[in-house]
Amino acid sequence: MKLSEAVVGVRNSRVWRSVFRAGTGDTNLHRSLAVQQNVFMHLASVKVRRRALDFGVTWYLGTLSLGCFLILVVTGILLMLYYHPSVPQGYADMKDLQFVVSAGVFLRNLHRWSAHAMVLLVFAHMFKVFYRGAYRPPREFNWVVGVVLLMLTLFLSYTGYLLPWDQLAFWAITVGSNIMSAVPLMGAKTRFLILGGNTVNANALLRFYVLHCVILPLIAVVFLAVHFWRIRKDGGLHTGEKTHE
Repeated sequence: MKLSEAVVGVRNSRVWRSVFRAGTGDTNLHRSLAVQQNVFMHLASVKVRRRALDFGVTWYLGTLSLGCFLILVVTGILLMLYYHPSVPQGYADMKDLQFVVSAGVFLRNLHRWSAHAMVLLVFAHMFKVFYRGAYRPPREFNWVVGVVLLMLTLFLSYTGYLLPWDQLAFWAITVGSNIMSAVPLMGAKTRFLILGGNTVNANALLRFYVLHCVILPLIAVVFLAVHFWRIRKDGGLHTGEKTHE
């Protein structure tokens, strides 16, 4: 049996049709149904303006930011296999990654530099959106979602700073949390809630670990899904062209 015949047989099977309900085809209807009936692809637009694919429109900053986020997810999961959020084991695990674990230095540096790049790219993406006026109606809600994603990016970077549990991380979080306590009314309570006490200790390390590895990434995924969905609902990417939206 030829390979092409095998592929056709798989696509005509009951299992394939139970997963891909729209079937296959080159018509606009089949393409639309393939996007709309897929749990991942339905967040994207069925059709995209040719102008929106030009480099000068977005500089691909949103795509690059998403790419950095995916790298951070993969490398973060791999780092979790070696890391224990406890004192002083957290510091010892960082040393093991540097000197004992095969390619541990590369893995940690890839995670760290991807985090730095994501912060820079998200800021650049927000600046590009603001400069092109893509925050104007009907995209004002998605602009707010983008601001939330920017704050989540900064919080992810901040919470990950304490995890190596070295002197730089300890005193950086100490200074940052003291600045946080200066916020009127709720500053001291927020600092106590985040640190799990009045000082940077084992409680703070555990809370920062849970925030960095579980809570904030899950919230970011939800807002990313809403962000992509709103792009489709608002008529696609803003290209500067006059459209009847």
